[in-house]
Amino acid sequence: MLHDEGGTGEPILLLHGLMGSARTWRRHVPWLREHGHVYTFDAAGHGRPAPAEPSTEAFVADLTEAVASITEPMIVIGHSMGGLHAWCFAAAHPDRVRAVVVEDMAPDFRGRTAADWAAMIAAWPTPFRDEPTMVEFFGPVAAQYFMDSFELRDDGYHLHGEVPVWRDISEEWGTRDFWTQWRSVQAPALLLEGEFTITPIGQMREMAGTPRQAETRYELVAGAGHLVHDDRPAEYRAAVESFLTDL
Repeated sequence: MLHDEGGTGEPILLLHGLMGSARTWRRHVPWLREHGHVYTFDAAGHGRPAPAEPSTEAFVADLTEAVASITEPMIVIGHSMGGLHAWCFAAAHPDRVRAVVVEDMAPDFRGRTAADWAAMIAAWPTPFRDEPTMVEFFGPVAAQYFMDSFELRDDGYHLHGEVPVWRDISEEWGTRDFWTQWRSVQAPALLLEGEFTITPIGQMREMAGTPRQAETRYELVAGAGHLVHDDRPAEYRAAVESFLTDL
């Protein structure tokens, strides 16, 4: 579940979003190696069993166990669900995190439901036969994200997890907020929001304005959707490298 991607220096841990995988970072690993020793991680429920109770705390506990061998404080970079897990891990283990990068994730989705979203995914015509089929169905950016994540078999691309599990993960976000955990993060943070975000409008800016013990930077990435690092890779890299250099 934890993959050593090489590099030297301080550890950099990459956490993927819901329905993603460690492989979704492969186009960014080469330049991130210039800043440290890179690790990627496959979250529970994504190619391996999910926790019996898929709470955020359970996922953070699973992550904590997986990275036990990394003793130096880490720079933790997360997209969407991975961003939430990044700041919750940092809040729970302040001595293990040097800095946090959160991409397109907010603390409070209360009142939202994932039921329609899960029903849509369950209706997808899986397996997807080949790459052209994926691109036609999802468009080039999302197709690449899913091709990196899905399980490729002889008959095509299969989901690498169970839709009810993914539904339950996101349903939890509609029942609670994570402001307390965010305010508890003691490490410097970079917040990157796509112009066409899926997060509640204004929340990531509010996160940036929340009093904490360390600096918070916020950047709105023009033209980007939820997959900021894939939609606008050059802008994403520039923002992250600037942040890491200034650390």
